[in-house]
Amino acid sequence: MLLLTIILEAGWSLAVTKLGAAFAASLCLLGASFGISKIGIEALNTIARQPEAAGDVRSNMIVSSALIEGVAFFAIVVSLLVLFL
Repeated sequence: MLLLTIILEAGWSLAVTKLGAAFAASLCLLGASFGISKIGIEALNTIARQPEAAGDVRSNMIVSSALIEGVAFFAIVVSLLVLFL
């Protein structure tokens, strides 16, 4: 509520705020997809070099991907709160 008051007092229109929220959500999704793809690439390279460590690498990859997705979901929720509140 405070953020909306500050935005309206600054003279910005609500349309600019919605555009900014949509831009923030799209940047968040791009960053998360880049991070998860980077993890996948490095995991495949590591498994190709050391096939006996495939189980450990796979579990670490899944945990890291889940953490990145959690941060991405949090950022999207914040963007949606700015958009609708």
